[in-house]
Formats: sequence, structure tokens, C-alpha cells
Amino acid sequence: MTIKTTFGAAALSLVAGAALAADDVTLQLKWVTQAQFAGYYVALEKGFYGEEDLNVTIKPGGPDIAPTQVLAGGGADVTVEWMPAALAAREKGLPMVNIAQPFKSSGMMLTCRKDAGVTSTDDFAGKTLGVWFFGNEFPFLSWMSKLGLATDGSDAGVEVLKQGFNVDPILNGQAACVSTMTYNEYWQVIDAGLTPDDLQVFKYEDNGVATLEDGLYVLEDNLADPAFEDKMVRFVRASMKGWKYAEANPDEAADIVLEFDETGAQTEKHQRRMMGEVAKLTAGSNGALVEADYERTVESLLSGGSDPVITAAPTGAWTHAITDKALN
Repeated sequence: MTIKTTFGAAALSLVAGAALAADDVTLQLKWVTQAQFAGYYVALEKGFYGEEDLNVTIKPGGPDIAPTQVLAGGGADVTVEWMPAALAAREKGLPMVNIAQPFKSSGMMLTCRKDAGVTSTDDFAGKTLGVWFFGNEFPFLSWMSKLGLATDGSDAGVEVLKQGFNVDPILNGQAACVSTMTYNEYWQVIDAGLTPDDLQVFKYEDNGVATLEDGLYVLEDNLADPAFEDKMVRFVRASMKGWKYAEANPDEAADIVLEFDETGAQTEKHQRRMMGEVAKLTAGSNGALVEADYERTVESLLSGGSDPVITAAPTGAWTHAITDKALN
């Protein structure tokens, strides 16, 4: 397999003169190169960014990379981030603004073993549940609060296990349930030998605590620059073209992602499966943030137990200025 570099690759699709005139844009991903971000890689590979006179560099994320910090430090013009982290950063003084929302639906869920005695939310009490932290725990805390379950390990509540970047706790008996995404960790559980019949899944979205994932964020001050705004309009337009192409051509999109995976860690089977699931989450979005979805997210974050991720409803945390120009 030929590995492609994301650095300056868009320029290859342009004639020499146009390439020199292209505007540079750096995108920071939330996680490693995988089909979760297929729309951006498709836009790069298919020349959609080049058609908008953009030279886009895509920077993969990882366990030691915080997109909010990269954005704050000037290491990227735009980043893919979950709204809880973005709103928390904004409340703490980093003025992140959502300029587009390619993901319409949430892929977050709890995956539980039926043989651990969990077939409904009534069975959570007394169980150990694996939870991601770093801002991802707040929808969970809000959900437990709605269920009337303490998270202090008491008999009438639940024991919270701080989950790492794997699903080992559900495989080795440490936890009855673990946090999973519909497009990734759930399938790691399946690949480890458990079957769908062995499992009971609870989607956050079905339990009224879904928060927006994988939006595009920039710093508020940059939007005051007309040249930057124009770049973002072109970037969002090309990115959404990439996402809709990926939805319509999921296998091809997954194969494109594999070409850009410099680690060689991803497999065709997993990425094609992931792309099929991710397409379900981007379906229904034209890239513009739906205000009702934003309000639902804010409500969930404000009610996240005794230590909510945000303490007041944000102002100025999103704009339609970019998508209005990009999509009309």
C-alpha cells in the first residue's frame, strides 16, 4: 500500500501557478487517522480543497494531543472537537466557536454484558461501569442523575471505572459495561469474541443525554478577519462535499483513509465497517449546526451532576456565518 502524506497533498491537484496562490489551512483531528474523519481525507484526495484554492494539511490526533490546546497554541486554524470539550474550554477563557457541524447524531453508548446481569437501565445499580473522562464523562453523569443513581460506588448507585482507550474491562470482568462508539469500540468488543446477542447496548441519544460530537471549531478572534472567514467558507464547503461523497461511497472513502494512515495500524475490514457506521451519524447534516441540537447539548452539560462541565449557558459559542455562505 502506498502511504500518502497529508502535508501539501492538495497542491498536487493544482497547476503550478494556482498551487502557489492557494491559501494554507491546517486542520487538527480529534483522534488518529480513521474513517471517523473520512470526509476531510476524501476532500483532500479528490481535489475538493484544491478546487477551492486551498492547500490543506490534516494533522492526526492521539492520546497525548488535545485539539483545544493545539488550537489555542496556533498549531491549527480549525479543529474537530466534541462540543462538551469546546464549551468547557470556552468557559475557561478559550473562545472556541462552532462554525459547522458535520455530525448530526451521537455515536456514544454504553455496551454491557447480559451475563453480568444488565439487560435494562434498571440493572445499572450495584454494577461497575467503564467511563471515558476528559470531558466525555459529563453526559454519563447527567444520565445517572436522571436515573437517580449515585456515582460514588454505593450499593444503590454505580461504581465508575475510569476507562482507557480500549475495551479490556468488559472482556476481563472488571466492568459490566464500557463506553463505546457505534463505529469503533463496539466492534472491538465483537472482534474480541462476544456476539451481539451477548450484549445489551444503550445509546446516549436514546436516553436523552446525547451531546454533539465532531464539530468544526475555530478561535473567535480569527473570524473577525475577512480573509480567514473566506478561507473557512471554502474549507467548510469542500469538507461537506467530501463528507457527502464519503456517505455515498463508503468503501472508497474507507480505502482513501487507509492510504493516509501512516502508522499502518488500521485494517480494511475495520475501516470499511467504521465508515458505514459513521455515515449514519453524518446523514441528515448539511454542515450547518441545528440550534435545537446545540440547546439539547447545553442542557445536558448544565445538568451533569454536582460538577457540571459548564456552569452557565454560553453565548457566542456558535455561528451560522460560515455555513450560510458555504452552503447557499
